[in-house]
Amino acid sequence: MLNFKTLIALSTYILFSSNSLAQEDTTTTKNKIWKQLAYDGKFTLQSVGNGFTQPLRWQKDDFITAGGIVAGSGILYLTDNDARDFFQNHQNDVPQVIKEFGWYFGSPQNFFMISAGVYGFGLITDNEKVRHTGVLIISSAVSSGIIQSVTKTAVGRARPLSGNRDDFKPFDGTPGYHSFPSGHAILSFSMAHAIAKQFNNFWVKAGIYTVGSIAPISRLWEDAHWLSDVGLGIAISIVVVDGVDNFMKKKNAYNYSKPKQINWQMKAGYGTLGFVGTF
Repeated sequence: MLNFKTLIALSTYILFSSNSLAQEDTTTTKNKIWKQLAYDGKFTLQSVGNGFTQPLRWQKDDFITAGGIVAGSGILYLTDNDARDFFQNHQNDVPQVIKEFGWYFGSPQNFFMISAGVYGFGLITDNEKVRHTGVLIISSAVSSGIIQSVTKTAVGRARPLSGNRDDFKPFDGTPGYHSFPSGHAILSFSMAHAIAKQFNNFWVKAGIYTVGSIAPISRLWEDAHWLSDVGLGIAISIVVVDGVDNFMKKKNAYNYSKPKQINWQMKAGYGTLGFVGTF
């Protein structure tokens, strides 16, 4: 039987051992998080770099896709005035809460807060699929953000409130001539497309794309962009997200899959009875 002194000594040993193990576990977790953060940062930079050099490696299908985007933007350009009239005539029918959601969801500061939240959740919970989604969103946003910033300035297209459809002032630099393409459309649809790619269910995808479309459409209600601005922004976001995702898959950057299912079967033989698990 343990005496009182022995019991106290044993309790003290268990207490300090537990604290030591907890500290070791915390240190291990922190080190793992830092390693994953460095790993993800590396692939973010590589993905962005690959995106801007990818045109040098385009194949026939890539040029066809680019041609289709140019042609589609041209068709939307021809309908810009009619589309503007339609959205302006119906803007009072849209609930204010939807308009406000579209603006806030597509604004850069809120976009990156949400993106950081998605990635941070995956990092802290050690969920590789969520981490991959966060890196995909951030990498795509950085790439497409640079594209749209340069294009806006170089093209210098007037917003609907600042001029007509054919009014251009290249390198003007003022907000009124920063219409083409829509930054809200690029950011919001980049997030929607990156998240939707993680699901196979049609209705889940449809719901995600619907939410991602609110910000682009809200810019038409607000008379801040032409339809062709929004259309090109969505096209850019899809191409960039797919390009980043394909690059990371090619590099096998994130390898997550469903755990293997074990099928148990009862086996009986001469003098034996038991269960066999098949992987």
